[in-house]
Amino acid sequence: MSIKSNSDAVSYAKVINSKTAADTADRIEWVKVSLAFLPLATPVSDAKVLTGRQKPLTEVAIIFAEIRSRDGYEGIGFSYSKRAGGPGIYAHAKELADNLLGEDPNDIDKIYTKLLWAGASVGRSGMTVQAISPFDVALWDMKAKRAKLPLAKLLGAHRDSVQCYNTSGGFLHTPLDQVIKNVAISRESGIGGIKIKVGQPNTAEDIRRLTAVRKELGDDFPLMVDANQQWDRETAIRMGRKMEEFNLVWIEEPLDAYDIEGHAALTASLDTPIATGEMLTSYREHEQLILGNASDFVQPDAPRVGGITPFLQIMALAHKHGRKLAPHFAMEIHLHLAATYPQEPWLEHFEWLNPLFNEQLELKDGRMWVSDRLGLGFTLSEQALAWTVDKCEFGKKP
Repeated sequence: MSIKSNSDAVSYAKVINSKTAADTADRIEWVKVSLAFLPLATPVSDAKVLTGRQKPLTEVAIIFAEIRSRDGYEGIGFSYSKRAGGPGIYAHAKELADNLLGEDPNDIDKIYTKLLWAGASVGRSGMTVQAISPFDVALWDMKAKRAKLPLAKLLGAHRDSVQCYNTSGGFLHTPLDQVIKNVAISRESGIGGIKIKVGQPNTAEDIRRLTAVRKELGDDFPLMVDANQQWDRETAIRMGRKMEEFNLVWIEEPLDAYDIEGHAALTASLDTPIATGEMLTSYREHEQLILGNASDFVQPDAPRVGGITPFLQIMALAHKHGRKLAPHFAMEIHLHLAATYPQEPWLEHFEWLNPLFNEQLELKDGRMWVSDRLGLGFTLSEQALAWTVDKCEFGKKP
């Protein structure tokens, strides 16, 4: 560069003294992964237990990730497994963790892709992406905190609260009289909808329980049922027709989660909407569900599909094709994501994870409200630490 004047010299000095985004970027310096087991007070049974395919659920494995950056920002995320799989997810998360060190925590999609390919030889769905979820969620938590916003506001919310339904009071191990009491308790607490489990071998018992709950709720209060994949196609269409009279919001998982054609046929045949998708573990699987016109409601689960990054892609595709949204479980994460969906979604209420966090969500007037706390708005409780059975750290704690 030829310098001909003082102004040229000033311009040249500015050029050589300027810094790029890479020069000033924050960096991940410390990652902690831990495994905890959350015990359930009562063993839980849905239709998979009554058909002999699973044992009652007694605990939930939680895989936490805590990430801190050089500039002092931090994020917390989690994944989970019911019954088998928790230790396997934790083991793979430990294999992946050091891939985060040195990365700019703002480059979440880049990091997700890096982690996905790090474990690609064992697949890009299932346990491999569930091991990515704690990191991805923690990075989004950190990014929102850096912006001094709740995650819903960082992403761009369409609403400040989401209509919310309860599932935990209507499992099949619960006697009908207690289910009715649970329904009353949920309504008094401010819940906006009730879901009960069906799909047991005695279909007449399903109808008996459903009839009693509908009577308790009245004709118009939102009511859903969930068969947990335990009907064949013939039973599903027959039960679906019997249930038309109950004015249900949806029938959930009437068929095997991967029976796209069967779900599409039910969706086209019944007036009652069909909901499914919670067991799918990747964007591609949800893409098949959505493009196959296999449900009215999609039910992705961020910890199961790989975190918030693929969940946002699923939401975009679902909205493009006019699907409604009802995320599965993990309301602590899904409240923020559901608040950003253009169509009015539903949020599933499970109080199971409450002991893990110092903060709680606010439920009133049938809706769960986004708090003004930054990020996801949670910190780990002493109880979560007490239930932790193993942990591993990577890098140097800032």
